[in-house]
Amino acid sequence: MSNQPNNTSPETHEWTTIIRPSQGWAALHLRELWNYRDLIALLAWRDISVRYKQTVLGIAWAVIQPLFSMIIFSVFFGGLAQVSSDGLPYPVFSYAALLPWTFFANSLTQSSNSLVGNANLLSKVYFPRLVIPISSTISGIVDFGIAFVVLLLLMLIYGILPTAAVVLLPFFLLLALVTALGAGLWLSALNVEYRDIRYAVPFLVQALMFASPVVYSSTLLEEPWRTLYGLNPMVGVIEGFRWALLGATPPGALLGLSAVAAVVLLVTGALYFRRMEKNFADVV
Repeated sequence: MSNQPNNTSPETHEWTTIIRPSQGWAALHLRELWNYRDLIALLAWRDISVRYKQTVLGIAWAVIQPLFSMIIFSVFFGGLAQVSSDGLPYPVFSYAALLPWTFFANSLTQSSNSLVGNANLLSKVYFPRLVIPISSTISGIVDFGIAFVVLLLLMLIYGILPTAAVVLLPFFLLLALVTALGAGLWLSALNVEYRDIRYAVPFLVQALMFASPVVYSSTLLEEPWRTLYGLNPMVGVIEGFRWALLGATPPGALLGLSAVAAVVLLVTGALYFRRMEKNFADVV
């Protein structure tokens, strides 16, 4: 996009905005994206409002999903299967993992369908297309904050105090957001071309949950497999949450590997998204 002056008189200048399709591997244009930050906030708030509109329980659904999952996991994995929980009460152990996982899963699902869901908007007005999946991803932070209160109550019930590492909790949340956004950029761009993606995402999310230490601890794996396990970015997020809040086993080297994997996923996803966005309005 470029600006060129249109001289209508010696004393005045009118600027004409010319929008051209990107060619090849286009730059991300982060400054332009920053200029549309108000639109990101507006669309995120719209997603939050629509999500619970005309529902009986409203924002209580933000708590119901991880809470009932915790109860089911506690009965079957913590009770019947006796899965190790690093010496922690299994309800707290599982809920501390379900909190970031639910944020990731919901954000990934929302962002992967965001372009198709906003097809009319894409074809009518210009704005950086990255705005749509970003707003869909960050809208889940509100649900996360509501569900986090339940975790604090559980910790109070079981007499567990947060560790000094709790100050790193925003970093782990940011890592979950980066992971969800990176995967969401890949899937949202692919979903425009191949509508099979919307049906594949629920299966992908379910498979990733059992490939992440939600119902078990990564300490069940021996080195070097435990460190390599960190190639799944959500491993570092989940183990980081448990360590920071509950004093579980430190994530160690797998945290660094998870952070690198999340950044690579985000950068490659953004580049692929920018490469494909010139076709979005025509195909969607």
